[in-house]
Amino acid sequence: MQIVIRRAERRDVPQMLALVKELATFEKEPDAVTVTEAEMLDAGFGAEPVWFGWVAELEGGIIGMAVCYTRYSTWRGRCLYLEDIVVTEAVRGRRVGEKLFKACAAFALDQGHHHMLWQVLDWNTEAMRFYTRLGATFDPKWVNGRMTREEMERLLGSGGGSGVY
Repeated sequence: MQIVIRRAERRDVPQMLALVKELATFEKEPDAVTVTEAEMLDAGFGAEPVWFGWVAELEGGIIGMAVCYTRYSTWRGRCLYLEDIVVTEAVRGRRVGEKLFKACAAFALDQGHHHMLWQVLDWNTEAMRFYTRLGATFDPKWVNGRMTREEMERLLGSGGGSGVY
């Protein structure tokens, strides 16, 4: 039983979306996932991909994934953003997450990225312990900002976008 880490492919998207839903349930928001398989497929493998990633495979099934994208810092340059790293509950503790994280870090180094970033919910002490064990630090200075679609519509009025893009 060997775990294989490889780049995600189109055929992996259904199992990757299942892992996203498993993560949402773990994070106590089982109904929050609104992305469809078609949207995820297009966003990763369509004409203008915005994410890329790796999967962990065991006996032909996907047991984990890491989804990333490149961000740009005007101070530091390119950086890798780790959107999600998920390992199905049945195989946690077998260092699958570590292997996926290392694949992301190796990619970031190979691509000349300045650093990697990700977020952890403040109550997820297991994830914080995982990242700390791998040598990561947490930034106490920066607070995450967010604006939902509804908030953006409210900001711009009922007319939606301005067309200045």
